[in-house]
Amino acid sequence: MRPIRIALTKGRLEKDTIKLFEKLGFDCKQLHNKGRKLILQIPDANLEIVLAKAADVITYIEHGVCDMGVVGKDTILEYGGTFFEVADLGFGRCKFALAGKKGEDFYAGYAEKTIATKYPNVTHQFFESKGMDVKIVKIEGSVELAPLLGLSDAIVDIVETGSTLKENGLEVYEDVTAISARLIVNTVSLKLRKAEIETVINYIEKALAE
Repeated sequence: MRPIRIALTKGRLEKDTIKLFEKLGFDCKQLHNKGRKLILQIPDANLEIVLAKAADVITYIEHGVCDMGVVGKDTILEYGGTFFEVADLGFGRCKFALAGKKGEDFYAGYAEKTIATKYPNVTHQFFESKGMDVKIVKIEGSVELAPLLGLSDAIVDIVETGSTLKENGLEVYEDVTAISARLIVNTVSLKLRKAEIETVINYIEKALAE
C-alpha cells in the first residue's frame, strides 16, 4: 500500500508545515533539498508530500488522489469543498478585512457599493450576512489599486500587518474573519485508512499542544 499522501500549499505554509514535521522528529531531508521535484518522501513516517497551489490542494483532496492536505482557511472559505477539516494548525495567521480610503465612512449613503476583491465568494457571503447588495469586481493583482483609481468603494482582502494598506492611504474598516492554516482529510481516506491517518493527526495535535 502506498504511503499516506499529504498535499502542502507551496510557499509559507509549506515551510511552516515542514517545521512542524521536524518538531515531530520526521526526516525532512527531501523537503529541504527538493530542487524542482513536486512529489517528495518522508520515509521514516511513510508519508508522501505533494507540493501544490492552494486551490489545487482542495482539488486533490476532493478527488482522493491525496489523503490529507494543509491549506489556508481563506482558500476553504472561497472554494468550499467536500472534506473533513480536522485541525487548526495555528500558523499562517491573518484575516480577511474590509478596507478602503482612510477617513471615509463606507456605510454612509444609500447608493450600491462596489467592492474589489480576489475573493468574490467570501465577499458575497460577508455582505449577504449584513443584508447588503454590493457589486463585486474580481481583481487578480494588487487589489489596493481599485479604490485609489476609483474602481471601487472598498476592497475585501487578506491583511497581515496592514502596512501595505497604510502605505497606500488605506485603512481597515471592519474585520471579516480570522484565517489560519488548516489540516483537511479526504472523506473516503479517513474511512479506508482510518488508523494511519488518525495516527498522523494525533502526532500533529500533540506537537501543537506542546
